[in-house]
Amino acid sequence: MRIEVLKSKIHRAKITQAELHYVGSISIDEDLLDAANMIEGEKVTVVNVNNGERLETYIIRGERGSGMVCLNGPAARKAQVAFKPTIIFPTPDNKLS
Repeated sequence: MRIEVLKSKIHRAKITQAELHYVGSISIDEDLLDAANMIEGEKVTVVNVNNGERLETYIIRGERGSGMVCLNGPAARKAQVAFKPTIIFPTPDNKLS
């Protein structure tokens, strides 16, 4: 049996940018990625705490020290700047890295 568990979580980080005309993904400051033990290319779920909506995307490394949390592409339509989502990553093999 396979159970997915939460590996990492960035709770209520403020969205600093939304770039509609970009390929896709979420850009996150490297300092935040390090603190949450997340890496570029990881699949994540972004949860809108205002309306309960969820979306899946992948991480792009943002500039270290910038505080950036930027929704890119179609995901930019899912939240506004200053919105505070919960970003989660469930690992499929039940391990913490």
